[in-house]
Amino acid sequence: MQIFVIRHTKVKIPSSVCYGQTDVDLTDTFLDEVKEIHAKIDHDFDTIFSSPLNRCQQLAYTFSTEIILDNRLKEFNFGDWEMKPWNEIPSEEINPWYDDFVTIPTPNGESMYEMFLRISDFMNDLRNTKLQKILIVAHGGVIRLIWCYLLQIPIKNAFKIPVNYGEIFQFNLGETNEEDFIMRKM
Repeated sequence: MQIFVIRHTKVKIPSSVCYGQTDVDLTDTFLDEVKEIHAKIDHDFDTIFSSPLNRCQQLAYTFSTEIILDNRLKEFNFGDWEMKPWNEIPSEEINPWYDDFVTIPTPNGESMYEMFLRISDFMNDLRNTKLQKILIVAHGGVIRLIWCYLLQIPIKNAFKIPVNYGEIFQFNLGETNEEDFIMRKM
């Protein structure tokens, strides 16, 4: 199965704010970014899967194919930290998470391992479909964990994988991990 993955376009929120699963607005450059994305990618998908968060849906609906919203494609759930500036999160809360974000959940949120489980579940379900070519519109964290899933690398290395706004990735998903291969970053 040929899969294209796109990260949503730029958001209108400072990078110093933790926003995970919060619906935030896109920048005024959205239409220009969409034109660039559409110029780089085919449009003949069997279906499109998207995070239900607005910043992904808005991009997904610019394609003229069936859209399936899937909660497993939501960004990381930062719980009580959502919409707080990173530097205002108490050090007694954030330092343990910095030390072990893989297994320690954020207060009333999730751990990276919990997020990885939902991404893995989504990817395993895709393996069992008869789809040939799909598009996934998602978030940076989701895309990083898809890479961890495909390459079987430790989750702790996920943040070493650069994923820019509007960036497109392409890979093939086989019936088993041994049949997967990464094609390219577009």
